[in-house]
Amino acid sequence: MVVGDVTTGTELLVIGGGPGGYVAAIRGAQLGLDTTLVERDAYGGTCLNHGCIPSKALISASDVAHDARQAESMGVFADPAVDMAGMTEWKDGVVTRLTRGVESLCESAGVNLIEGTAEFVDDETVRVAHGGEGQGSESLSFEHAVVATGSRPMEVPGFEFDGEHILSSKDALALESVPEKLLVVGAGYIGMELSTVFAKLGAEVTVVEMLDDVLPGYEDDIEAVVRERAEDLGIDFNFGEAADDWEQTDEGIRVQTVDADEEITEYNAEKCLVAVGREPVTDTLALENVDLQTDEDGFLPTDDQCRTAFESVFAVGDVAGEPMLAHKAMAEGEVAAQASAGEPAAFDHQAIPAAVFTDPEIATVGMTESEAEAAGFDPVVGQMPFRANGRALTVNEREGFVRIVADADDEFLLGAQIVGPEASELIAELGLGIEMGARLEDIAGTIHTHPTLSEAVHEAAAAARGEAVHTR
Repeated sequence: MVVGDVTTGTELLVIGGGPGGYVAAIRGAQLGLDTTLVERDAYGGTCLNHGCIPSKALISASDVAHDARQAESMGVFADPAVDMAGMTEWKDGVVTRLTRGVESLCESAGVNLIEGTAEFVDDETVRVAHGGEGQGSESLSFEHAVVATGSRPMEVPGFEFDGEHILSSKDALALESVPEKLLVVGAGYIGMELSTVFAKLGAEVTVVEMLDDVLPGYEDDIEAVVRERAEDLGIDFNFGEAADDWEQTDEGIRVQTVDADEEITEYNAEKCLVAVGREPVTDTLALENVDLQTDEDGFLPTDDQCRTAFESVFAVGDVAGEPMLAHKAMAEGEVAAQASAGEPAAFDHQAIPAAVFTDPEIATVGMTESEAEAAGFDPVVGQMPFRANGRALTVNEREGFVRIVADADDEFLLGAQIVGPEASELIAELGLGIEMGARLEDIAGTIHTHPTLSEAVHEAAAAARGEAVHTR
């Protein structure tokens, strides 16, 4: 039986249940708004289901296997067997626990949950098409709407994802066996994270990249640390090449690349992972019905309250523009909900931290030295190598450094770059420092626990003041 179209009303409508969407929905309900969240796939969005969480789970699991094999220098000898299907099952268990947690949090806050795909009918109504034959649709009227539809992996022309030969990051995270030979197109953060995972699990990994190094956008010395560690793992890099064509073979696939001189190179592999970036999802929304236009990159422009050009419609997360980070989406979700409830709110920040979970990790916040100079500052820089940090040596991690950038005149923190063990955790102190208007003396004058990696943050701040004790 086909369910007819019915209309109900809600004060706050949230479209998309990823980090930005579910936070907006929960915060809206906490503020007393009748709130409805529409999600077409799975609560938690790409981050929890196909991105941040499953990738970090596999990174952790592959590290266990790799570290055990590489522990001879510590007097430990092991050759662990990897059950990829079992590892995937464990990863899926982590994902399920968290996605169910999101659903439970929404329900506990009083959020109305609807499964389906929402598109705008006009400036105060959406139609939600329910998945499955005969499930019908329903209409929802709203006072305020938050668009949180996220992003999806970009395809290379001719390399459309099929889940068997040409893989998206989502496909790669669902593999139940390790490919013997994996070709990765793209050396950005997703390509580098997953290349490292499969290399540690025993795959022969080759990476092709159009640009001249890994991780475009990061400073050269940071790129070098990560690239050299990847090469030590056996990953083969080929820069200045673009994926051009592919064909299936008896052994798997053959991929053809072309360089700037139109020279062709062929690679044989079992599977090809395409990781060239992500694009915002707006084509499901029928934006033309509310006269909303995306910018040239496909994002919905917003103001400091996350409002779009249409006052009652907000946009948060990946769909609202760079940086495409889950924690940025969460912060925007709170702002949008508070603004919808008439509360004073603005997306006001000094800096947003970012992390890449390569080996070793990278984490950054605020300005680099060159960015500070371009902004008119006279920067002073302090750096502490992890090879001089006692805790780093005790965990057998000596590559990388902590770098702090401050203004030479008043010593206010401007930025920090970390490449090394637990960089994603260490960056929080420096992000807080920038938000609070801390100076170098605040970091250098704070006693840090010994022996810890955080001492490298302390020493870098001291170095910027010319007061380093443990480095020359």
